Amino acid sequence: MKHNMNQADFAFLESVVGADRLFVGEAISEDYYHDELSGTENAPEALVFVLSTEEVSRIMRYAYDHDIPVTTRGSGTGLVGAAVAVQGGILLCTSKMNHILELDPENLTVTVEPGVLLMELAEYVESQHLFYPPDPGEKSATIGGNIATNAGGMRAVRYGVTRDYVRALTVVLASGEVIELGGKVVKNSSGYSLLHLMIGSEGTLGVITRAVLKLLPKPQVSVSLLVPFESMDAALDCVAPIVQSAANPTAIEYMSKDVIGFAEEYLGKKFPDTAHPAYLLLTLDAADEQEAERAYSQVADLCLAHGAIDAYFIDTEERKQSVWPARSAFLEAIKASTDEMDECDVVVPRGSVAQFIKFTHALAAELSLRIPSFGHAGDGNLHVYICRDGLSERAWREKLAAAFDRMYEEAARLGGQVSGEHGIGYAKRLYLERQLGQTQMRLMQGIKEAFDPKGILNPDKVFLVRE
Repeated sequence: MKHNMNQADFAFLESVVGADRLFVGEAISEDYYHDELSGTENAPEALVFVLSTEEVSRIMRYAYDHDIPVTTRGSGTGLVGAAVAVQGGILLCTSKMNHILELDPENLTVTVEPGVLLMELAEYVESQHLFYPPDPGEKSATIGGNIATNAGGMRAVRYGVTRDYVRALTVVLASGEVIELGGKVVKNSSGYSLLHLMIGSEGTLGVITRAVLKLLPKPQVSVSLLVPFESMDAALDCVAPIVQSAANPTAIEYMSKDVIGFAEEYLGKKFPDTAHPAYLLLTLDAADEQEAERAYSQVADLCLAHGAIDAYFIDTEERKQSVWPARSAFLEAIKASTDEMDECDVVVPRGSVAQFIKFTHALAAELSLRIPSFGHAGDGNLHVYICRDGLSERAWREKLAAAFDRMYEEAARLGGQVSGEHGIGYAKRLYLERQLGQTQMRLMQGIKEAFDPKGILNPDKVFLVRE
């Protein structure tokens, strides 16, 4: 549905947002041609920064009438090309819609615009002694982007994912119509949940312009344990007993010695312990110090009983600053260790994590590729990176395709899914179709057509396009 925009189109956009929030052609920075990782790249014809639902509605109505594709973008931190304007047209940037509109302590909700950054929201609600649990690794991502991808993060093992904290959305449809989905109510059994269809739809069904999010009381105490093991198997065999324990862990992260080494080099900081092949990093939230002490003592004893070498209590600020920044930097550290990379964001049943990681090690040897990984062991979501390491363009493309084919086949065989939290976007469409099959894809396509009959919203995303 490629559309060549003209001066009349640009003049209309300028009439809505003014000349200072409209960029056309060569005035658009190349930063807006791509996202963080996917390799997907294309220039939009117009970049528009919007400030209100009304502006979004006017632009969408015009785009719908003139068959102009529209791609919504937040911070551009995505990894699958979902915020890239692959069909040109309008790139609708919501990053300036960045206001926290209301805190409602009685209903434990906060109302925000989509451009609010995750780290800004977390800091604000915690200053009010409240807590927004979703904790994706990229803290500079926008809340709108988190909702669009149903982002998860490290705390999902205890608290769930973004979907579990969205109470209501204001959405502009492809036609320009504005709808209100959900509300501040705790329960809702009123027909089909259009609210939950919108969450995770990657900008293909509508443009989110406001969100009401559920909050929790802030945990009074949060403690961490770093637990080394002599092998990956020993570390991952310990995950199920931890999850089943009364300690109710907030996060269970798996990391290997080589990935920790990348982070040390990238940050220029030493990790507290690098002498062992595998580690679990755990977080426990508690109402008071006594509950926290009981929880971490229980988990430490459990780990030691299952073969852990030790259990380091991360109780000083120095240790916290050497451990958590390293974990948060894993993606960037691996990226800095090679000339190009791509990611496989699979999720498998918890009991299959070790099997899948072993498979990637064997695959790396077979294809002569470096494939480091880390992940959320508590919920089975793995981040597996294929590194180019100087391969020619042809060899890289061939080996990358082979690696993805084999890994997604293995994930499906183990009962897993294509993406745990980063979405499908442009880059992973083939693998979604292979796994879901014709019937599920047809149902999803029907939903897409009901929301966006002309197909102007984020075209070529999630679905493969066949001429």
